[in-house]
Amino acid sequence: MPELPEVETLRRDAEALLLGRSIVAAEVIVPAVLRTPAPQEFTARVQGARFQTARRRAKYLLLDLDRGDTLAIALALYGQLLRRPPDSAATRDDLLRLALDDGATLAAVDPARFTRVWLLPTAEVDAQLRFDALGPEPLEPAFTPERLAERLGGRRARLKALLLDQHVVAGLGNIYVDEALWRARLHPARSAASLTPEEIARLHEAIQAVLRAGIADRGTTIHTYRDLRGEPGRHQHTLAVFQRRGEPCPRCGTPIAWLRLASRDTFVCPRCQPAPA
Repeated sequence: MPELPEVETLRRDAEALLLGRSIVAAEVIVPAVLRTPAPQEFTARVQGARFQTARRRAKYLLLDLDRGDTLAIALALYGQLLRRPPDSAATRDDLLRLALDDGATLAAVDPARFTRVWLLPTAEVDAQLRFDALGPEPLEPAFTPERLAERLGGRRARLKALLLDQHVVAGLGNIYVDEALWRARLHPARSAASLTPEEIARLHEAIQAVLRAGIADRGTTIHTYRDLRGEPGRHQHTLAVFQRRGEPCPRCGTPIAWLRLASRDTFVCPRCQPAPA
């Protein structure tokens, strides 16, 4: 599914393209896309509402409406959120369409149909989606090396699994975990308990660096990710290790290796990221 940089790109696009726009009609094509409320109530509540604020928490895009509701969207692996210009054609993979007052359409699209949408009272979003159980936002000032050390908690679990856990750090996924661990010269099978303070500091810097680079490149398009305008991201062209099996490490030239960790395809440089004994 889209990770923090992709959802942050969508959030910024929403600020530019959606805020101030009103929803004139709503069409729920695949009812399963809605976690709450039922389709009839959803269409009644959003019709006439105006987009007021665009926010993000972890991998959730949160679009606040002026009537006190929030449209929360969690895109799945093949999910897209697209603002289509007036007179653009719908597709068979559309799950939900919102007609806007400028003639454009906001569409949730997912051929696999795993994308989910909630319409919740804004005051209840954090509690309903259990945001309090999520880890810290890694680009906020409060996310310090000390905070990362606290979240890792000296556990024996492998770094890859811990960093993928949204309760440890919010917003990271397979792409940016592999990239951060490569940048920090840490093997994904290392245990958190084995890290020195200096290594934790390196990992902290690496997490922030790869996320900022991903945002600057408007996301990574590996499968079907597109920004709100329907354009692919650019960061796939500058990835160091992810899905580069057999290619030379950008730092040392050693062929990138593949392994399976935390039930995920994982990519490492065997020289830069020595495996634990």
